[in-house]
Amino acid sequence: MRIPIVLLLLIFSFSGWAQDTIPKSEEGEIEYYIIQGDTIPRSAIDLNEVIVFKPLKFDSKEERRRYLILRRKTRKVYPYAKLAADRLVALNNRLDSIKSKSGKKRYTKIIHKYLENEFSSELKKMTRTEGQILIKLIHRQTGETAFELVKRLRSGWKAFWYNTTASAFDISLKREYDPVNTEEDYLIEDILQRSFQSGILEGKDSVLGFEYWDLSDKWKPKAKEID
Repeated sequence: MRIPIVLLLLIFSFSGWAQDTIPKSEEGEIEYYIIQGDTIPRSAIDLNEVIVFKPLKFDSKEERRRYLILRRKTRKVYPYAKLAADRLVALNNRLDSIKSKSGKKRYTKIIHKYLENEFSSELKKMTRTEGQILIKLIHRQTGETAFELVKRLRSGWKAFWYNTTASAFDISLKREYDPVNTEEDYLIEDILQRSFQSGILEGKDSVLGFEYWDLSDKWKPKAKEID
């Protein structure tokens, strides 16, 4: 699966509850939770937040099988999408501190070589569908499609070439992550949120601004809990 490998190395290379505080009074500072307009004194003992998910149900064994396959693929590629976003932020910060063009170019080559040696063997194991999920998750993490990232970090021609080549493998670098309007993307988000809660994946909020709970109400997921 050549395209996700090239893309990831490119990106890596360039790459309910609210808490408030009441003003201090004669008795000292008191912290409160603000919940739907109600002010509730904060307990002296903090408890871990527990998210209760709607159980998953499936109309057929085939539907359940497809979900399990999607879950396996999503959990496999998500760490790479998260790493791409983290590396992109770190790289941009570092490049901002480098004044010369030659220094910027030299630094990106060093990072590219390191990441190629570090992750290439794993990325080569990705299937076509895993590559497309990865493209969407990169958009979830960065707010930019893979095409936009290539265009911004290289050139419009490079972005066109990568997208044209990827199309031969049924992979679009322009694919956006849209759990609001695409059911499969909602299922991916559901998988991520459940995996974050269980500690299987390291959680990171999307930069796209949607609310998972609003999505769950919209899609009304059917459920039979899957461990």
